[in-house]
Amino acid sequence: MTGISPKLRKRLVRIEIIVFILMFTVLSGYVSAEPGTDGVVSGNLPLPKVSFGVEAAKGPQDIAVSLQVLLLLTVLSLAPALLIMVTSFTRIIIVLAFIRNALGTQQIPPTQVLIGLALFLTLFVMMPVFGQINDHAIKPYTAKQISYDQAYDNASQPIRQFMFKQTREKDLSLFVHLAKIKRPRTQSDIPTYVLIPSFIISELRAAFIIGFLIFIPFLIIDMVVASVLMSMGMLMVPPVMISLPLKILLFVLVDGWHLITRALVMGFN
Repeated sequence: MTGISPKLRKRLVRIEIIVFILMFTVLSGYVSAEPGTDGVVSGNLPLPKVSFGVEAAKGPQDIAVSLQVLLLLTVLSLAPALLIMVTSFTRIIIVLAFIRNALGTQQIPPTQVLIGLALFLTLFVMMPVFGQINDHAIKPYTAKQISYDQAYDNASQPIRQFMFKQTREKDLSLFVHLAKIKRPRTQSDIPTYVLIPSFIISELRAAFIIGFLIFIPFLIIDMVVASVLMSMGMLMVPPVMISLPLKILLFVLVDGWHLITRALVMGFN
């Protein structure tokens, strides 16, 4: 440690001593932990043990329970995708992605921010539906007032009504024809597996229409900036360098996030 002042040298020595004491304390805690007779580590820092076992089924009931558990785990893994597809999330996230692409800001706002905003807007839009499900399905079922089948029917009705309001008849007739079922007379005659894809393509169509309308003003700015640069002979200057600040300024001046959010929420109402 040549060239170091005495005060700095003393501080470094103290830091080394403190680090050594901390390392010794941690290591001594692990060393003092000895395995007991039951195979569990005893001491200051016990280590958890996780084990999975497979046993022979003693009867058909055990096999049925195992299959139900596997089916439940499979449904839980697909639950996020199912919830996204039957709510307003699809339209909202596509519109927000169109806004970012129209602005040309690449990764600004970040994808995590867009997804978070889409999730909270989805929760805001779907809150009346979730409230009906809670009042008519979850609470009565937990209070043992209705059966599981009745709770499922009560929970599916609000979601079906929401999807029917946002689905075009043309899309419904398409999937009814593809499913080769009888022409339904009422909404209750349409199965859920026919309603969900009809709702999804209707949401995609609505999202792309909104995205097209969002692109128009920003496209005009790009064309004007490119024409001005060409007329000035500035062919080596990328038009994006000039149009990007103008598009951001326009979006801020018209309060774009307020307008887009209002249009999205009012579109579902």
